[in-house]
Amino acid sequence: MTKRWHIQVHTEEEHQLCEKLVEEMRLSAVVARLLVKRRIASSDGVKKFFRPNLNDLHDPFLMPDMDKAVKRLNKALGNNEKILIYGDYDVDGTSAVSLVYRFLRPFSTMLDYYIPDRYDEGYGVSFRSIDYAERNGIRLVIALDCGIKAIDKIKYANQKGIDFIICDHHMPDNELPEALAVLDAKRTDSHYPYEHLSGCGVGFKFMQAFAMSNDISFTNLECLLELTAISIASDIVPITGENRILAYYGLKQLNHSPSIGLQGIINTSGLAGKDITISDIVFKIGPRINASGRMLNGREAVDLLLVRDEKAAREKSENIDLRNDERREMDRKITDEANAIIDEMTDMEDRKGIVVYNPDWHKGVIGIVASRLTEKYYRPAVVLTKSGELVTGSARSIAGFDMYKAIENCRDLLENFGGHTYAAGLSLREENLEAFIERFTRIALEEITDEQMLPQIDIDEVIAFKDINQQLMNELKRMNPFGPENDKPVFCSYNVRDAGGSRIVGKDGTHLKLELIDDTARTPMNAIAFGMSEHERYVKEGHPVDICYNIEENVYGGTTSIQLTIKDIRPSNSR
Repeated sequence: MTKRWHIQVHTEEEHQLCEKLVEEMRLSAVVARLLVKRRIASSDGVKKFFRPNLNDLHDPFLMPDMDKAVKRLNKALGNNEKILIYGDYDVDGTSAVSLVYRFLRPFSTMLDYYIPDRYDEGYGVSFRSIDYAERNGIRLVIALDCGIKAIDKIKYANQKGIDFIICDHHMPDNELPEALAVLDAKRTDSHYPYEHLSGCGVGFKFMQAFAMSNDISFTNLECLLELTAISIASDIVPITGENRILAYYGLKQLNHSPSIGLQGIINTSGLAGKDITISDIVFKIGPRINASGRMLNGREAVDLLLVRDEKAAREKSENIDLRNDERREMDRKITDEANAIIDEMTDMEDRKGIVVYNPDWHKGVIGIVASRLTEKYYRPAVVLTKSGELVTGSARSIAGFDMYKAIENCRDLLENFGGHTYAAGLSLREENLEAFIERFTRIALEEITDEQMLPQIDIDEVIAFKDINQQLMNELKRMNPFGPENDKPVFCSYNVRDAGGSRIVGKDGTHLKLELIDDTARTPMNAIAFGMSEHERYVKEGHPVDICYNIEENVYGGTTSIQLTIKDIRPSNSR
């Protein structure tokens, strides 16, 4: 698929700020420009960015209702009440439940946790869980990563005398649930300084506030930061501000002293002995935790994250690994079936949005399938299946198209919906399915331009090979952790050519191992281009090409070297 290269342009003011950073901080000009583009333009800002500090976390009591939440929790613990910790079945929800349970475990023997069944109860707070609380004499429920739209459910709980503390990070509607406390930095009346916390992050702030109110040292919370890092990476929230601090220290915890349960996942996912990054969480740790909720029940993941016995951790990790294998196989099968449906669409070229439906698809993997369809066709995709009496689905979007807003514009046809700009979930009655498909595809057709349907690679800097050295590598490493709004820098180099050692690699012969040179450096630069073997002949014939890439460290045989990870290749004469 042809990709657009969009190269960042620096203003005169930005050039001046860069020069100042180079002089004051002795940074390379390349990294100074990267920082200025990320709105980090002062010496103090650079120091805070390079050295995140837990002291810079915001006061949790700045969040609306935090005082009410802490007061009610203190009362419950003081009276030895039963407390139910409730969370969604995805990584963010299960990690949030694990965090709150682990922190409160030393203070109470009356804790229980509840993960709704994806298939029987669906997303969010369920009526069944409230009935469960009533049967078991529970009068306080802490809901994590869900609840902000649970208007009817909270009314039902109030009728039964059950108090809810909601810890959510999703967009609220105009009306808030009548819970005892609603903790959500996205509330319209919130003045909390950072609104992009994950659901687990909101749970962490609640526990931070509880600790402050009881003179409990913050060090007791630090071991839980591994869970905030996992939720931040897996839920794809911005890694800026407070999230950057939580992710930074969470990764340190994960790398140096992970809990027994997470060590089990690290071992089964092949990450033992490796420096774990945000990318490793996204592609290896997160999917395994998620597989439990996708294939069976998310409670299995919480059981593992709470385990305190190494043998049990090993057994539970291996079980979750098997669930992940099942998930991958089902994902592959349903993706193939969805592609077959799209192949039958004779008007595909005219469509700017995709909706596919099969009542027999497994609800647990349709979000992954939607992501794959969006990536392949570069159109927003909605994948629907049947769950009980309703049609339910997941939606994924492309740059510039607000999926949440598009779904919201169909709300009169829906039973429930929620999500973010790039990802949403929804449910509707089958009799409204055709009307929904018609309206959604019309919205996409009206709002998406032809240009938007070409994948865009945002390039931070055009550099020459002479600029790539160990100083640059070291400074780039200090910009970690990378993620949304602090993406791994993408560079571009023009007129590079084969140094003689480029070749096809990989079991299936789809990857390209490159040795490249340009006019500024005679020492070959090593690079890997995954899935780009079609360029091999052109490169080997000596034609100059332009490349865009990330700069990485490659560790092989005990030796560390700089390697480029290629994102796209094009002939130099195509500019």
